[in-house]
Amino acid sequence: MTAFSTLTPGPPSPASGPVSGPVSGHRFDAGRHWAASLDLAFEPRDGVTRMTRARHHGPLRVQRPFHPEGRHAEGRPGACHVYLLHPPGGLVSGDALTISVRVGAGAHALLTTPAANKLYRADSHGVAWQQHTHLDVAEDGMLEWLPQETLAFDGSKGEQRTTIALSETSRCLGWEVMALGRPASALPFTSGRIEQRFHLTRNGRPLWLERQPLDPRHPRFAGRWGQGGASVQATLWAVGLEDESDAVEALRDSLPTNPRWAVTVRHGVLLMRYLGGERNEAWRLCRQAWEILRPRLLGQPAHIPRIWLT
Repeated sequence: MTAFSTLTPGPPSPASGPVSGPVSGHRFDAGRHWAASLDLAFEPRDGVTRMTRARHHGPLRVQRPFHPEGRHAEGRPGACHVYLLHPPGGLVSGDALTISVRVGAGAHALLTTPAANKLYRADSHGVAWQQHTHLDVAEDGMLEWLPQETLAFDGSKGEQRTTIALSETSRCLGWEVMALGRPASALPFTSGRIEQRFHLTRNGRPLWLERQPLDPRHPRFAGRWGQGGASVQATLWAVGLEDESDAVEALRDSLPTNPRWAVTVRHGVLLMRYLGGERNEAWRLCRQAWEILRPRLLGQPAHIPRIWLT
């Protein structure tokens, strides 16, 4: 994990905009709070999608945008690939990350990360971390939200909240892969508490609302009716498919047959779930599903971000 100075930060630059909420800074008591934010916007320009806004506060950045797919043959603006950077490499007690993404009408953005995100053990005061992600896609816009996996260390405490607001004709495909503990180091997830929340709407109408507490002390964590003792879980979603039945059959026909994953469609949202013990297996399944679904959802073959190959 990258070390940062313990000096209290100065006021944000004018480009970062006003920052609300508790004052950020390094503290070592129950009031510890260190905020960071990133605000991105994308619009179609000159045949491709351009990143038109990139405002940040604290240790959240983006690399320069890439356009590896060029212009689409059918006249749609080419996708803009962006890598989200969090230099500390993970969240500790008191961290509060806010990521906001706005994809304009007709634009197409693909966002990913260069490495796994880590959720570290809570400090002696038990202070939680927060990570809130807001994704907004306008009419005929397309968003691919493809972060690499999240690794939760034993004793981590915090909340992940993902809000997705779609318009009537917008499309979105994304995933969240979570690995609990470090089984290879004989350090399972036996303490702490992580809460995940998903809130997806189309034209303001809720389509998918979910709250999932991950608490190893709760009976559902080990119960067969709940987590079942699984240390890895993943959720993939796709909204805007023209033929949902065809997409479901394609996944069932092409992905490895095993009891650790399943797929369904509810209220226009395709959801694929994984529950098992191998994060590499979960990651491969999500990537393969993306390669199957992308042509059906976006009319373009999967174009692997080159950061995944490094």
